[in-house]
Amino acid sequence: MCKAKIKLVYKQEIDEKSVSAFEKAIFHASYQEFMLKSQAYNRDGKLKTFSKMKANDGRANSLHYKLSFAVLHFISQLNNQIPVIKDNLGNKLKFEIPHFELIESHTEDISLHKVAISYETGFLTLVAFMGEYLLLTNGNAPENEMAETFVIQIQQGLSIKNYQEHRTLKQSWLSHRNLIPLFNYINRRLYRNIQALFFARKSTVFRVSKSKITVQLIPITFFK
Repeated sequence: MCKAKIKLVYKQEIDEKSVSAFEKAIFHASYQEFMLKSQAYNRDGKLKTFSKMKANDGRANSLHYKLSFAVLHFISQLNNQIPVIKDNLGNKLKFEIPHFELIESHTEDISLHKVAISYETGFLTLVAFMGEYLLLTNGNAPENEMAETFVIQIQQGLSIKNYQEHRTLKQSWLSHRNLIPLFNYINRRLYRNIQALFFARKSTVFRVSKSKITVQLIPITFFK
């Protein structure tokens, strides 16, 4: 049933053209914070953009972290629901961790201010790909049992961040395809080493692992 365990991430970019109340609140709150906190990296006022501040002083990258405090209370009001992504029934996709990013800004032109919020989900079970749609279920899907699923459309800004393929018995090294040559190999080694068992008065011990089979001759004492 299950193809893989995955985590999704959706990146929501916010700029002057954003229209929702949530986006506008993030936009203005982060810009005001940028104007305040960027002064530490632009004391003479010659650097106008965030890009130039970073190029001049690498510590300006801390603005990503510092500006996030100004928007955290807006993100908390989302109740861990991504405001844009919905499944085919109109239910919002839940996230666990938000990441704030300052993309660009300008101290004299608010229209150049641009930020992003990346919403990372918890572990989901990928049941199937259906064209541009993902059939998913929350958490670990039980084998051979009915599970509640939902469908998400692949779209711009949405990406699979983590992917762990589900390994079934057919995919493991102990599959029927691999067992046949394994036993053939053991039989050949037994035939070649049968004489060592009697002439060297030693016992043949086979150690089997995923990658190789080793033969060890262990001395033994025969009773007279």
